[in-house]
Amino acid sequence: MDDAARHIRTTGDVMRLLDDLFAPRAADAAAPPGADWWDGFYADRDRAVPFFVRDPDESLVSFLEEAPFPDTAPSTVGKAPSATSGGVPARAVTPGAGRGTTPPRALDLGCGPGRNSLYLAARGYAVDAVDLSAKALAWAAERARTEGLAAGPGPVAGPEAGRIRFHHGNAFALPALEGPYDLIHDSGCFHHLAPHRRISHLALLDRALAPGGLFSLTCFAAGVAGSGTEIPDADLYRAPGPYGGLAYTAGSLRAVFSGLECLALRPMRHQSPGTGRFGEPFLWAGLWRRPPGGRNAETGGRGR
Repeated sequence: MDDAARHIRTTGDVMRLLDDLFAPRAADAAAPPGADWWDGFYADRDRAVPFFVRDPDESLVSFLEEAPFPDTAPSTVGKAPSATSGGVPARAVTPGAGRGTTPPRALDLGCGPGRNSLYLAARGYAVDAVDLSAKALAWAAERARTEGLAAGPGPVAGPEAGRIRFHHGNAFALPALEGPYDLIHDSGCFHHLAPHRRISHLALLDRALAPGGLFSLTCFAAGVAGSGTEIPDADLYRAPGPYGGLAYTAGSLRAVFSGLECLALRPMRHQSPGTGRFGEPFLWAGLWRRPPGGRNAETGGRGR
């Protein structure tokens, strides 16, 4: 018997074991096993992929620039998005204004070709953009250089307002992404995570999101054509894949992020070409705020 047959001794060992079990069933996972898949996905920039556009998420723009914004009305909670599902008025959102002379900081999780990072940098945020795919980051960096939004080479003393720094690798393991961030935006990273990696995602929010900071999310919605799989978590490790991402109900998202204050959760609004914004109706758009004081007691910093 090989010594390695009994190698589990830490939580990290368990997480890596589950990564290996999940990887063959979801080649596009937003964790290290999926890096090669995503490089192939981004290799052909001329493909007709909706989010290959330059435009930022309409929800991100709406949450940061427009108020009041719609929250999920009680009649729509747990139901699939639709063109007619409405909301109720909610308080205005005031984005983080930085601390003293430090510019507001944003983290773009799974940044892809950088469309949301470009928008945030243009608004004056110092942006850290991370992705598993070197191909996606190369494309994003080209866009940033063209628009004069790329951070300069080499180490800097601190965050640069209106500039993007790109990071290649697993967002949950990169020490450079410790924050604190006034805004963390996740457009399509979360719904490609294996169920056990939600723990890692919550732990990142716990350690990197500033008190009072905002977490913005777009992810697959259950019950909508073109969305992700609705296979239960336990079955995802048993059934053959690939799955192409996981769909969520409004209730499941509220439960996962229950340690944060939910400010808005609504269907993403469809955007036609030429509007300058990206929006697809098979996605949820959500906004949460971290309580002003203390850490999220539910995560306790676990799951790295």
